[in-house]
Amino acid sequence: MSVGDMSEPTLIETGDLIEPLRRMGLLKAGEPARLTPLTGGVSSDISLVEAGERRFCVKRALPRLKVAALWEAPVKRNAAEAAYMRAVARWAPHAVPRVLGEDAKAGWFAMDYLAPENHPLWKTQLLAGIVEPDFAAAVGRDLAIIHARSAADPSIPAAFANDDTFEAIRIEPYLRATGRAHPDLAGRFDKLAHTTLTTKRALVHGDISPKNILEGPGGPVFLDAECAYFGDPAFDLAFCLNHFLLKGAREGADRTRYNSAFSALAGAYLAGVDWESATEIEARAAALLPALFLARVDGKSPVEYLTRESERAAVRQCAEPLVADPPRRVIDIADAWEQAR
Repeated sequence: MSVGDMSEPTLIETGDLIEPLRRMGLLKAGEPARLTPLTGGVSSDISLVEAGERRFCVKRALPRLKVAALWEAPVKRNAAEAAYMRAVARWAPHAVPRVLGEDAKAGWFAMDYLAPENHPLWKTQLLAGIVEPDFAAAVGRDLAIIHARSAADPSIPAAFANDDTFEAIRIEPYLRATGRAHPDLAGRFDKLAHTTLTTKRALVHGDISPKNILEGPGGPVFLDAECAYFGDPAFDLAFCLNHFLLKGAREGADRTRYNSAFSALAGAYLAGVDWESATEIEARAAALLPALFLARVDGKSPVEYLTRESERAAVRQCAEPLVADPPRRVIDIADAWEQAR
C-alpha cells in the first residue's frame, strides 16, 4: 500500500500492535520493528512497518473520521475491507494489495506495502494534468470484472451485508447531508438513497476514487474498501466518474482532457456489464453522478482542491438541474459540464 507522506519514524518494540504481529508470524520473536505513520487518509490510522528487509502496512479504522463535520462510522468496516481484498484477489489478484494477517476484533489488518516509486497515486497524476485515457479504461475494465464476478458468486451477498456501514459512510454524508443543504432537491436525494440501498446486484467498493487507486505495473490497484457491501454497482461507476468532473472544476483546468478519460472509463466499464442491462445500470449511474458532484461541494466531505467560491458555484450551477432531471447516459453529464464554461 502506498499512502501519502511519512511522518518521523518511531522505533517501537512493545505495545498493542507489535505482540499480535509476532503471534501471527509477521514479526519474529524479539525482532524490533519501526512503525512510521502514513498520512493521506481521513478514516483510518495507517502505519508502515519495517522489520529487517521486510516492509508492510497495518491499517486500523477510526470510529470518527478526520473531517470538519461530525462523521462517525462502525470500526467493523476494517474487516469488510480485508474481506474485499481477499475476494477480489480470487478474480483479479493484481487489483488489490495482498492481505498478510488480520485481527478483526481489534479492528486492524496487515497488507503489502506498495512503494510509490512504482505505484504512483492516480489522484496525484490527475491533479498534475497527467491524464491517460488508457489507464482510465483499465480502471473501468477491472471494476466491471470485479462486479461481474461478484454478481455470479452466491457467497457474496451474505458475506458483505454491510448496509449500516454504507449508510454511515456514503449515504448519509454524500446524499442525505447534501439533500439537507438543498431542501428543494431533498426529495430527489431521498429517492437516490433509497434506490442505492435497495438495489442488490454486486460487490460494491464504495470509494472508487483516484485517491484510492494506484497505477501499478500490472494495472490499477484498488485501496480503501472500507465501505464494501453487496449493493448497487452503479454507485462505484458514478463515484469514480465524478472525479473527472471535479478535477475539471479547478480554474484553468482543461475539461476536454478529463472528459476523454471519463469517456474511456465509462465505455470500458459498460462493455463489461453482463449481470444486468448496461442501459439500466448506466441510467442509475447517471442519476447518481450529478448528486455526487454536488455532494463534493455541499456534503460532509467537500474536495479540498476547490478552494474558490467561483469553482464551487460553477459545480452547483451545472449539477442542480441535472439532479432534478438527470439524463440516462453518463456522457451527457460530462458533455453538459464541458459546455458550462
